[in-house]
Amino acid sequence: MIFPILIITLGWAINIFFRMKYSLHMMQIEMYDNPKYMNWINRNKDKIYTKKSKIFVIATVLMSYVYLCYGFNSYLFAVLWAGAAVFSIEFAKYDLKKPLVLTKRAKRLMEGTLLLIILDGLIVYGFSRWIAGNEYYISIYALILSLSIYYGLYYIVGGIWLLTPVEKSINHKFYRMAQEKIKGYQDLKTIGITGSYGKTSTKFIVATITNQRYKTYHTPESYNTPMGISKAINEELDETYCVFVAELGAERMGEIKEVAQLVNPKIGVLTSIGPCHLETFKTIENIMKTKYELIEELPPDGIAIFNYDNEHVKKLADMTYTKKILYGLEKPNDVDVFADQIVTTPEGSTFTLHIKEKGNVVCKTKLLGRHNILNILAGAAVGYALDMTLVQISSGIEKIEPVAHRLELINPGTGVTVIDDAFNSNPDGAAAALDVLSQFNDQRKIIVTPGMIELGPIEYEENKKFGKKIASVCDYAILVGVKRTEAIQEGLVESGFDKERIILVKSLKDSQEILKNLLKPNDVVLFENDLPETYNEE
Repeated sequence: MIFPILIITLGWAINIFFRMKYSLHMMQIEMYDNPKYMNWINRNKDKIYTKKSKIFVIATVLMSYVYLCYGFNSYLFAVLWAGAAVFSIEFAKYDLKKPLVLTKRAKRLMEGTLLLIILDGLIVYGFSRWIAGNEYYISIYALILSLSIYYGLYYIVGGIWLLTPVEKSINHKFYRMAQEKIKGYQDLKTIGITGSYGKTSTKFIVATITNQRYKTYHTPESYNTPMGISKAINEELDETYCVFVAELGAERMGEIKEVAQLVNPKIGVLTSIGPCHLETFKTIENIMKTKYELIEELPPDGIAIFNYDNEHVKKLADMTYTKKILYGLEKPNDVDVFADQIVTTPEGSTFTLHIKEKGNVVCKTKLLGRHNILNILAGAAVGYALDMTLVQISSGIEKIEPVAHRLELINPGTGVTVIDDAFNSNPDGAAAALDVLSQFNDQRKIIVTPGMIELGPIEYEENKKFGKKIASVCDYAILVGVKRTEAIQEGLVESGFDKERIILVKSLKDSQEILKNLLKPNDVVLFENDLPETYNEE
């Protein structure tokens, strides 16, 4: 019976390998976080438990029944089963924008998961031999292995659990190295920036402004976790820099405190508080407490900078008695840094910047939208805290470049204007993007969007409001994901939007095919939010 067993094992191993590799890819996209990965599984049961895999399990049950009741050649059974296992392979090829990167951590997880799979195979073999006689255990073995294939994407969860002590040890080592390195640079001015949204744009803005007087290093891209920031500090930061700007992110309470204790900020900037990651935080109050952890970690002589226009941030600012700088657009008499005489155009903005005790200066920027002026005010407030002159600050503002995928204006040379706001996934950002789009007068306006995510219980209602706002601005709405854009569709229809101009597609790739035939010269198309791969309905 050894050769039939080997044939079955080979068919199982080939199938389960592709499932393991796919699950590793999804786990990497979900930041190696088991709860987030499990949420992805719950959202995508149709994608995971496919018709092909169900047919394979049913076929195995039928084959095993025939084998047990009527008997037929074990070699034939093994070959048929292994052939069916190979035929039912899924995830061998799949199309994702973000490829799997075999980092050291990914390789460790792959090895740990493969070890679990091998152990499981041995246990199944032993169990089958124990409960069935020599003539029948082969069918029991195949039946259990078919179920392990069906539920194969759960092996990676065990791999994460198995390697948790190892990863914690490695992460702690690099965290401590970065922490000690920061503490060794006693003259380094470290700026921590956090908020529900706007923190990445604000980070680049702050770094551009401060670089006019101080050599500045900022964390790259959207690095905002302890390991991402530790990597940046350990590999890039050195004693030649005078200012270090770090973006601090969190999805759960206590995480801002952890990264703040890493970077040891002297200045803390709180850009916004809103319903982002409400699925994990549960309440706005929890988000407020978490973001305020940055301010609580400032030294006694530190400076807290608050966006006074945000109602939740304002509450935190009012309860803060350490040195603070307030900025905003709506309450010029109550803040230290504000702007007026704002003129926004599709090409950028001009405004007069006012800084308490320093005066005012006319500024211009390439950034689109009124909300970006608010982010610029945060940068000006940091410049003020670092005793920069108005000339230095305004010079920095003029040099600010748009951040990729955040209201980035693109001219592909076809006569069509593209606004790439693919990174956004929050109500304020989506509304700001539509405000920018509305400034393109006498041009057809088209939006491509899958809507907003991770807003918890308010997600449906916020997307419905988004749909109503789209109806007031756009001529066409291309909605990515038939199921997940139901709220936007409802908002559009309730606002009287022409149903013929609502176009439903399964993926961003499908939307691009639609645009090829729809777009004309002088059109403007807004790409608003590009969901993570794990939200794709395909």
